[in-house]
Amino acid sequence: MGEITREVLKENTDFSPMKPMDYGRFLVISVGTGSAKSTDNYSAKDAAKWGVLGWLYNNGGTPLIDTFQQASADMADIHISVVFQALHSQRNYLRIQDDTLMGDTSSTDIATDKNLKELVKVGEGLLQKPVSRVNLETGKFEPVPNEGTNEQALVRFAKLLSSERRTRLQRCPHSLSNK
Repeated sequence: MGEITREVLKENTDFSPMKPMDYGRFLVISVGTGSAKSTDNYSAKDAAKWGVLGWLYNNGGTPLIDTFQQASADMADIHISVVFQALHSQRNYLRIQDDTLMGDTSSTDIATDKNLKELVKVGEGLLQKPVSRVNLETGKFEPVPNEGTNEQALVRFAKLLSSERRTRLQRCPHSLSNK
């Protein structure tokens, strides 16, 4: 989205007529790789005793690194959701993510047949889950009433994209015929 905004500001004809904050014209599908939210609960009383190395390696984990990674992902999710909601374009942003993964399925580098089959099951399950958005007051993803499943939302996006392509081809058939 940042790249598109830059092109709009440069008045690139591929993106005109469009305004930089015209998010109603964007369709964004954000598919997470899946993540395991830390199930460790750290108390301030315990953390006060850790010292420098304890923050890096405590009980076999890495609390500092885990915290930064989770915070970075959460901030990106919340930021983009806030922008689309503030501009009344929330139906144009679809976030599909499972943050309840455990064990091997939560790792991005275990490509065994067994794990890949489990990930396929996770993906199929995500398709059947309701469309969810971040609640700006709680920071948690919650199902959105009357928006159906992720699968239905993806079908809706596909139809919108197909319709947009047909419209562009009708306007200028020569410029898109080679793409």
